[in-house]
Amino acid sequence: MGFTFYSNSAQETEAFGEKVAQALKGGEVIALYGGMGMGKTAFTRGLAAGLGIRDGVSSPTFALVHEYPHGRLPMYHFDMYRVEGWDDLDSTGFFDYLDTGAVLVIEWSENIDGALPEDKISITIACGSQEHERVFHVEGVQV
Repeated sequence: MGFTFYSNSAQETEAFGEKVAQALKGGEVIALYGGMGMGKTAFTRGLAAGLGIRDGVSSPTFALVHEYPHGRLPMYHFDMYRVEGWDDLDSTGFFDYLDTGAVLVIEWSENIDGALPEDKISITIACGSQEHERVFHVEGVQV
């Protein structure tokens, strides 16, 4: 059972991420789906803030993963945009992070869908009817 959230700005998207963070207990895998410019990193910034992480959050496009260990829960932020197969995925160290009890946030989850746990939190982000509106369809967590 899921729900839909509508955002009209990066600030609203970040506030939504903060709200989702309050429902997390550790060990969750948050799979983000959506194209360029949909707000995946803005959502993750809010999620980090909601977890008490004060480090600046940026997209890990070139690093593949950014680690944020200093919050209520540690968070690992992955960018799977360039991952094209199991060998690429294994080289990110992704599987080693699954059992850490940390929150894993994965941008471009569509590229590794078969490797994600069944109990993941899925967040699909799409354009809304207005230029700056984003529609978040959320499965796997209630806020």
